[in-house]
Amino acid sequence: MIVAFTCAVLAAASNAWGTVLQRRAATATPESRSPLALVGNLLRNPVWLGGILGVIGSALFQALALNFGTLAAVQPVFILELPLALVFGSLVFRVRVSRKAWGCVAAIFAGLAISLFSAAPSGGRAQVPGVWWVPTIAVTGAAAAALVLVGLRRPHGLARAACLAAAAAVGNALTAALVKSATHILSRQGAAAFFLAWQTYGFALVGSFSIILLGYAMQGGPLIASQPALTLGDAVVSFCLGVTLYAETPRHGLWLMPALFGVALLSYGVVALSRTSCLAKCVDRDTEEDTHRSERRTATAM
Repeated sequence: MIVAFTCAVLAAASNAWGTVLQRRAATATPESRSPLALVGNLLRNPVWLGGILGVIGSALFQALALNFGTLAAVQPVFILELPLALVFGSLVFRVRVSRKAWGCVAAIFAGLAISLFSAAPSGGRAQVPGVWWVPTIAVTGAAAAALVLVGLRRPHGLARAACLAAAAAVGNALTAALVKSATHILSRQGAAAFFLAWQTYGFALVGSFSIILLGYAMQGGPLIASQPALTLGDAVVSFCLGVTLYAETPRHGLWLMPALFGVALLSYGVVALSRTSCLAKCVDRDTEEDTHRSERRTATAM
């Protein structure tokens, strides 16, 4: 499991870096009414492409982590994306991180460590029976669709960003479940079986939709709204899929007490960190400066 957790941390760091770069690019890209137009605009931005490289690196580390560990234990590690995004964002947007924010980061790390050590999901099946995928895809697809519909009906702001990011989180969790199945096929049956398996094309399709949804989420509101919904939603849905779909078993009995304490500490850290203005101030100031530059260009043209 040490290898699995190491790869999961590297995946979280890579994805956090990619997310910050994507946020930087998305704030400078005009809003689009269609996914194709949005993707076309972003692909012309080198900062967005740098973010995509971070996402690709994260996917590779994630596949390795899922191959060596359980879904319910590996995916919650992605909660570390939130504090890591703050750290990376403070460098990209040149903002000072407050003491409160650092305290929240410490709470997230400690809460995650305590909860994972206490729950310690283990066992489970190596491969999921094909018929079990039908209700799984139906339920997760319906949940993601509902979140998208609610989010698109909300105006630009926290609620819109949170709903769209939560929908992307559901997609990410389903993608992880499909990746775990596909990597098992690759390790046991080889590359030919991997490229013939429907799970391979399934995680590619679902993952692509999740990236598009995340793009809309980042345009729909600040990072402090989309990132918590993305990371916490991914962890919760992935844990549920690990326990139900892959039959992974967490510890019971007295272990529930420290596990619940860890979850409470983790939740406090995430909620408190999402309310800090360290990264949001930088984004708002950057946007304001862009507006002033646009106004000056208009005045000069007149």
